Amino acid sequence: MSELKHGRTCVFNINYHIVWSTKYRRKVLTKNIEKRLKEILIDIGKKKGFEIAEIEAGTQDHVHVFVLAIPKISISYIAKMMKGISGRLLLKEYPEISKKLWNGELWNPSYYVETIGSISEEAIRKYIQNQEKE
Repeated sequence: MSELKHGRTCVFNINYHIVWSTKYRRKVLTKNIEKRLKEILIDIGKKKGFEIAEIEAGTQDHVHVFVLAIPKISISYIAKMMKGISGRLLLKEYPEISKKLWNGELWNPSYYVETIGSISEEAIRKYIQNQEKE
């Protein structure tokens, strides 16, 4: 079981697997850019109140991030902060990226997210179904 975290009024274990791609799936995430992206995302998490547990870029055109969050921070906020800030900084620091993209946007506007828990969906369903009835 993952380590539970304690807030003032709750106990929680909130984890997300977030995936997003570069605009037009352009292969612009070179090793240097990926290294800098990891630094940027970890810094964003520290400043915005969530933790980045793992980051990897796949085939130079998409990013997988494993995020640990607190209940008061929404997934849409997390994705918006990571994509918006990292995109702006990377385009500024690596102007050569813009040659492969248009309109000054690094990331595709959409993303995939999946919640990750320490217990499988099937186990939770069985637990709920097996609750004693009064």
